[in-house]
Amino acid sequence: MKDLHSLPKVRDSWSYLYVEHCIIDQDQKAIMLHDKQGKVPVPCASLAALFLGPGTSITHAAIRTLADSGCLVSWVGEESVRFYAQGMGETRSSKRLLHQTRLWADPEKRMQVVRRMYEMRFSETLDPSLTLVQIRGKEGMRVREAYGKASAETGIAWSGRSYKRERWENADGINRALSAANSCLYGVCHAAIVSAGYSPALGFIHTGKMLSFVYDIADLYKTEITVPVAFRAIVEGPLGIETRVRKQCRDHFQSTGILQKIIPDIEHVLELEGINEESLPDFDLSDDPPGGLWDPKKGEAMGGTNWADEEEKNGSHSA
Repeated sequence: MKDLHSLPKVRDSWSYLYVEHCIIDQDQKAIMLHDKQGKVPVPCASLAALFLGPGTSITHAAIRTLADSGCLVSWVGEESVRFYAQGMGETRSSKRLLHQTRLWADPEKRMQVVRRMYEMRFSETLDPSLTLVQIRGKEGMRVREAYGKASAETGIAWSGRSYKRERWENADGINRALSAANSCLYGVCHAAIVSAGYSPALGFIHTGKMLSFVYDIADLYKTEITVPVAFRAIVEGPLGIETRVRKQCRDHFQSTGILQKIIPDIEHVLELEGINEESLPDFDLSDDPPGGLWDPKKGEAMGGTNWADEEEKNGSHSA
């Protein structure tokens, strides 16, 4: 049996659920949402991420049920346009995190990952002689063309990406729609990254933020998902734009099966394709050992050991 705590089947899950102004408690092996309209059961075992918006209260038992089900819980602002905190993902192994860290810490290997990420956005192979600055220039042209195409197809005027969080209401409709759509995409990518055991902070293209790797992965899909969704939503009118965008993103994520793509795409950029899941450590979660200890010579020494006893046993402990 494969260890789902090492590599969870997030591709089989719903993408996400956003809730606000409600109370959440445990209901057997699921959770129950209570609001002024009544109550709704949610089978959290099939949910990848739960976003808790303003006015939400959740019980300890519900959080434990969600964690046991491998559902990432995130505390967010209204319409998910702000991110405040997150719970723990499903994985119990650090193997993928350590691999990600080794690539991130080696400038040459990091550059290889960056090039693979950029190449995934183009329909052609990038010339090996291109510098990173030149690649960024090509990417800028690709994104500009995507916005221009969406504008021409929908008739929505486009004057550039411009908005400020502290002045959200002053942004034009299309910029608010894009921000709302991107926020949904970040949440789904975040859930997949954490569930698979990677760090959302160790970005390769982006850096300096706790969600840098989330931005790296989300950028692989923006021009094919959030840009067209946002422009189509604006065509329907400016009222309730954030809510409509969020619902359309949810439906699009489900119909396109984006969760089936994210983890394989991460494995591609980090050169982990074809990894043998059976080789991953199989921990007894009722008594999860602390793991090994880093050693500069051996690489890893035995954990859960009193090393004073080991010193005395080997006769190297000085009185």
